[in-house]
This record gives sequence, structure tokens and C-alpha cells, in this order.
Amino acid sequence: MTYSDGVDKTVPELNLRIEDPENGDYVKLRGSEEEEGSPAESSGCSIGSATSVWFWVKLISLVACLGVLAFVIIKWIGPFLIEKELIPFINWVRSTFSIPVLGLLLFASVALFPSILLPSSPSMWMAGLTFGYGNGFLLILSAASIGVTLPFLIGHLFLHKMQEWLKNYPKKAAILRAAGEGTWFHQFQAVTLIRVSPFPYMIYNYCALATGVHYGPYILGSLVGMVPEIFVSIYTGIMLRTLAVASDERHSLSAVEIVVNVLGFCITASATIVCTIYAKKKLSAMQSEEVETS
Repeated sequence: MTYSDGVDKTVPELNLRIEDPENGDYVKLRGSEEEEGSPAESSGCSIGSATSVWFWVKLISLVACLGVLAFVIIKWIGPFLIEKELIPFINWVRSTFSIPVLGLLLFASVALFPSILLPSSPSMWMAGLTFGYGNGFLLILSAASIGVTLPFLIGHLFLHKMQEWLKNYPKKAAILRAAGEGTWFHQFQAVTLIRVSPFPYMIYNYCALATGVHYGPYILGSLVGMVPEIFVSIYTGIMLRTLAVASDERHSLSAVEIVVNVLGFCITASATIVCTIYAKKKLSAMQSEEVETS
């Protein structure tokens, strides 16, 4: 607006909102200039950017720490333990059992140990050390299919007790109940996430039936969810074999071998951590939905 003295002055914008008493509608009057964005929106964008940057900083720091840890283990700690413990054990196993017999023993241990609540990771390491990626993966996966099926079937004997336990702990059991609801694909997805997450899988083997999950999505989701753990176990066994051979032949690993092993360790550990975090977040969302529904 221009005044008679020739000086331009800015008049503050006036916004009015008039209510129609008959139908309750609102009429909003405002100037021609629109607001470019509220301070709250700008602040939210800044916070989101800072959170994203901080996430990548923590991830890079984690990978760097894992790399240093892997280097220390491979260079100093690993050779000492391997020479004193691992090499004598490997020599004893090879002199005592043939390859077919050893494969049968490893298959039996991976298949039966979860039913008696014993960890099968050492057997998976030995399978990777002895058979490598291809045959080791097939051996472990086929044995694991039996290892998760037996507790599922045995769970029929304790079905009522498991259902009572789930009722007594509704919040803790919300994650398990989420796996027994919805469509076939929803059950498959929930079981897969439970297997990838740090939830005790041996306990879930017996509780799964009480949640109402069907066997099809249970077995398929279990096998898919166990793939990351299987590859980590096989890689661990192969790395132990590499260190054992180098220590037994009295020569240290070359710089290239150390770099390859460190990078492989970091990539494997990082992928496992990312999958675990993602599965944990998805399960938390499912748990919240289940609690709200209950």
C-alpha cells in the first residue's frame, strides 16, 4: 500500500476465518502471498536428515570396529587357539571318522539337537569346514528341516500347556500369536522374521503349534529365515579351515588373504546385523498391532 508521503510500507497480512452458523462451514480469508512452510515442518526435515546421517555414521563405525576385531582375531588370537585346540580336534575327527560317517553324524546332530534344546551351531561350523558352501548348505538345510519339524510335532503333547503359557504372558506372546494369524503369506512372513530375529528359535519350535500357525508356512518360513544363519556358520567353518591349514603348515596368511577374510567377515556380520534389526522392527510393529487388537 502506498501512502501520500511516497513511502512504501508493508501492512501485516490479516487472516480471518468466519463460521457459518447454519451449516457449520468455514470461510477463510487471506492475502495473496502463501506461506512457504511452517517452522515445524522445516524442523522436522532437519531432524530427519540428522537422524539419517547419524545412522550411517553408526553403521560405518560398526563396520570399522568389526574390521579391526576381525584383523586382531585372524592375525594373533586365531592362530594361537587354532594351534592349541582346533588342529588337534580336526586331526582326531579325520583319523576317527570317514567323510560319509562324519556327514551322517553332522546331519543327525543338526536334526536332533534342537529337539533336546541343544545348540547346533558347532555342527554347522564343522559342516562348513568339511564340505564347504555347496554340500554344506544342502546338508544343513535338509537336516534343519527335520530339526524344526520334530518339535512342531512333539508340541502336540504339550499343546494345552503351551496355550496356557501364552495366555499368562500376553505381551511376550504377542509376537508368536502374530505368526498364527492372517493369510498363508502373512504366517510365512511372520515365521521368517522370527527366525531371522534374535528370538530363541528352539523355544519357538515348541510354541509354534499353540499359536495356530499352519505347517506349510511354518516349515517354509523357518528354512528361509535360517538361510542367513546357515551361511554365517558355513563361512565361519571355512575361515577356521583356512586358519588351521595356515597354522599347520607353519606359514602366516598373506596380506591378500587377510584382507579377503576381513572383508568377508565384515560383510557377513554387517548383513546379519542389518537383517536382524529389520526383522526386530517388523516384529515390534506386529506385536503392537496384536496388543491393540487384543
